Amino acid sequence: MTMIFTADGVFELNADETLLEGLERTGHEIEYQCRSGYCGACRVKIWVGSVDYPEPPLAFTAADEILPCCCRVRESIKIDCHKAITIDRIQNDLFAPDLLQDLD
Repeated sequence: MTMIFTADGVFELNADETLLEGLERTGHEIEYQCRSGYCGACRVKIWVGSVDYPEPPLAFTAADEILPCCCRVRESIKIDCHKAITIDRIQNDLFAPDLLQDLD
């Protein structure tokens, strides 16, 4: 079981999906174009853990960056990625029951 920790939560990566697909499935906002490691648009920072690549990607990555489109996650990781902002998410945050709790 590979757990992915992000800035907004945690999810389990399915065995048959890339990290990019898992981030999309769970509503995270992530850019992409090629899905093959050529362009680097999906580049994110990795805070904890490590990944490897079946083939070295052509896009440049710094030591603290990974390409979710083509990396293989071998252990639980923590990355700098946020969930997409949706109207439901805004409404849930805006009308959270504890929002006005300290006003009494």
